Amino acid sequence: EEIQRETAYPDGKVEKVLKNGCHLIFFPNGTWKKVGSDGKTITITFFNGDVKQIMPDQTVIYYYADAKTTHTTYSDGLEVLQFSNGQIEKHYPDGKKEITFPDQTIKNLFTDGQEESIFPDGTIVRVQRDGTKTIEFNNGQRELHTSQFKRREYPDGTVKTVYMNGQQETKYVSGRVRVKDKDGNIIMDAKL
Repeated sequence: EEIQRETAYPDGKVEKVLKNGCHLIFFPNGTWKKVGSDGKTITITFFNGDVKQIMPDQTVIYYYADAKTTHTTYSDGLEVLQFSNGQIEKHYPDGKKEITFPDQTIKNLFTDGQEESIFPDGTIVRVQRDGTKTIEFNNGQRELHTSQFKRREYPDGTVKTVYMNGQQETKYVSGRVRVKDKDGNIIMDAKL
């Protein structure tokens, strides 16, 4: 681009105004700033390689050179971080966070303390504030983990519960109930 005028300041800063209306400002430490001809698009390239862009809609894009990470802040408050390993985090204005891991697992962290993870195979894990965990498998099975027991529910209606003391209880659709002690010995096997 052709330079319309160039000004050198006593502090070492140099400003160049291009014919297209862009302003380039060079600082003595190696940092430089470009103000677009619209006066609203600003790019600052820092001496350490970091780059900050301010867009006309006030979106701010900051690239951290050492970490190879981009942090974008939108005018509505949404923040998106993109890491060099492919992980993407979205921080919403209401406090919710959504993390997409390199393997495409998605983890949602809700403001009320609940968590939800969605795995690439379709498995969904939900954790409540009290630590209760629900796992929904893509084969139709479901597990519930509480501080007192772990329970697996099968698509055919069978329910197997393992209590913290090691006792196991299996309820079948037919009405049959089988209970085993912690060592696997059958305590009860009856149709109710």
